[in-house]
Amino acid sequence: MTAHTQRIHKLLESANVKLASVLTDVLGVSGRAILEALAAGETDPERLADHLHARSRGKRAAGVEALHGRVRDHQRFLLRQHLRMIATLEETITAIEGALAVALAPFRGAVARLVTIPGVSATVAAVIVAEIGTDMGRFPTAGHLVSWAGLCPRMDESAGKHRSRRTRKGAPWLKPVLVQSAWAAVRVRDRYPRAQYLHLKSRCGAMKAIVAVAASLLTAAYHMLRTDQDYRDLGATHLTEAARRRIAHRLTQRLRHLGYEVNLRPAA
Repeated sequence: MTAHTQRIHKLLESANVKLASVLTDVLGVSGRAILEALAAGETDPERLADHLHARSRGKRAAGVEALHGRVRDHQRFLLRQHLRMIATLEETITAIEGALAVALAPFRGAVARLVTIPGVSATVAAVIVAEIGTDMGRFPTAGHLVSWAGLCPRMDESAGKHRSRRTRKGAPWLKPVLVQSAWAAVRVRDRYPRAQYLHLKSRCGAMKAIVAVAASLLTAAYHMLRTDQDYRDLGATHLTEAARRRIAHRLTQRLRHLGYEVNLRPAA
């Protein structure tokens, strides 16, 4: 569907129809009605703008201006084919999602629990359940699961020198889905995944940081499925507070080694 949508964008641009500059989703209610009218042979920008949804009527003037293009016959033919293919794909996706809902009925509780993780949608939860199941007894620890999924750096060391730290090939379906979920999770403000990403990004770069976030999401899913507990976010300040405690502990130990007795208490 994404490929056909991109081809529709290219087709409209080649016809000098700037519909994407007015509508966020060209295949939304308003966009699809206008595309159907274009494919049927309508050329008047005013009549095309009449297909705008009531919520988009404030964009009518900009819409009329954007629709002053020239769509040729071969472009109308291609537009009809793309719209027909998208409609067929939508029907197929609906059928597949219906079959998945039936197959996931015994695991409805696990899926409902997993979707509470930031960035994890119903589709991602279904992939997680399909790939690792709900019995976490087969993985002794969360680290074993993360390693199996290929979301941890490899140990490539020789003569005390660290060479490649690239992640190895892991679960071909689970790994890319978790990385995609991690990108969605880091956009949620005031949550631990975003704080973890920003903390690691400055040290090791965006790609390594996002893989670490994906590993954290899988670790959370492991413990949730193993203990039948809901997701509990550590909070956006968890890493900052942990760093403060480590610094305070290190300085306290240093003072004690120097012969001082130290009693810490929070400032007023």
